[in-house]
Amino acid sequence: MAVFQANKLLEDQSQVESGSLSLMDSGPFGSCGIYDGHGGPEVAQYITNHLFGHIKRLMTEQQSMSVDVIRKAIQATEDGFFSLVSQQWPLNPHIASVGSCCLIGIVCDGAIYVSNLGDSRAVLGRLVKATGEILAMQLSAEHNASIESIRKELQSMHPNDPQIVVQKHNVWRVKGLIQISRSIGDAFLKKAEYNREPLDAKFRLRETFRKPILSAVPSISTQMVHPNDQFIIFASDGLWEQISNQDAVNIVQNNPRKGIARRLVKAAIVQAAKKREMRYSDLMKIDRDVRRHFHDDISVTVLFLDSNLVSNSSSRKGPVVSLRAGSLTQPIK
Repeated sequence: MAVFQANKLLEDQSQVESGSLSLMDSGPFGSCGIYDGHGGPEVAQYITNHLFGHIKRLMTEQQSMSVDVIRKAIQATEDGFFSLVSQQWPLNPHIASVGSCCLIGIVCDGAIYVSNLGDSRAVLGRLVKATGEILAMQLSAEHNASIESIRKELQSMHPNDPQIVVQKHNVWRVKGLIQISRSIGDAFLKKAEYNREPLDAKFRLRETFRKPILSAVPSISTQMVHPNDQFIIFASDGLWEQISNQDAVNIVQNNPRKGIARRLVKAAIVQAAKKREMRYSDLMKIDRDVRRHFHDDISVTVLFLDSNLVSNSSSRKGPVVSLRAGSLTQPIK
C-alpha cells in the first residue's frame, strides 16, 4: 500500500488486507477500508486499529462472512469509540465532535460485500466482452444531505424537527452542521449528553434531542463475483466530486496497475484545476491550508480481482491471495 501525505495532520485513513480474515481455512479473503475523517484524525485512526479485528473475531465465532458480521463489527467499533469519548470528555470535549465516514469492501468465497457509512463510494469495473469496453457499476449507497432521498429519510425520522436539514451557502447540511447522515463517531449528534458545555459553542445545538440525529447503521450490499469483473475502486468523495464513475474505471482499465491510485488522484486534481481555469502545476503550488477550498481530501484504493481464484477458493486450503491493491491518500486541508 502506497500512502501519500500532503500535510502534517492526516484525517483520512485507508487500509488493505489480503489473506484470511478469520481462523477458518477457506479463502481467499481480501478486504479494504476507506475512512474519510472530519474534525480530526481520531475516529479514522480508531477504525483502522479496531474494525477489521472485530470482523475477524465475529467471523471466527460464526464460521462465515455475512452481512450480520459486518453490521455487528461496525457497531462494536462505534461502541468502542464512544467508550473512549466517555473517558476523555472531561478533559478533551473536542473528541465528541470528531467523526469519520466508513467504506469497506470484503471479497470472500466468490462474493463481494460492500458496506458504507457516509459519502465515500465503491465502483466496480466489469468488462463487456462483446465490445471490449469497461462498464462502471456503483456498489455502494451514499448518505449525504445533498441527496433528496436522504433529506426525506431524515425528515421522516425526525418529523417534529423542521430544522433537521438546512441549506446553508447552497449546501444541504444536517442541523446546518454536517453533510453526511451516517458515520462512526460524531457523538455530539448522537448523544445529547455530549452536545453541551464544555464542547465548543459552534457544535452545540440550541435545543436538545431525544434520539440520535446521525446513524451508525451501514448500507450493505452483496453480490457474487462475475467472471468479467476486473477491479473495484474504493474512494472518498473527494475523487467522485471531480471524476465520474465511468471516467474512473476507464482510467484504471487503460493504464498500468502500478501507481494507478496516484493516477486517479492526479486526474481528480487536474479536473479541480480546470474548474478554476488553472493549471495542475499551479494548483499544487498553493499552500495546503488554502488548497482545501479548491478540492477535498482524496483517498483511493483499487482492488484487482482474479475471478478464477475467487470462485475456486472454497476448494483451497489456507489463505489464497487473489486480490492486488493500489492505495493512495491525498489529504488537502
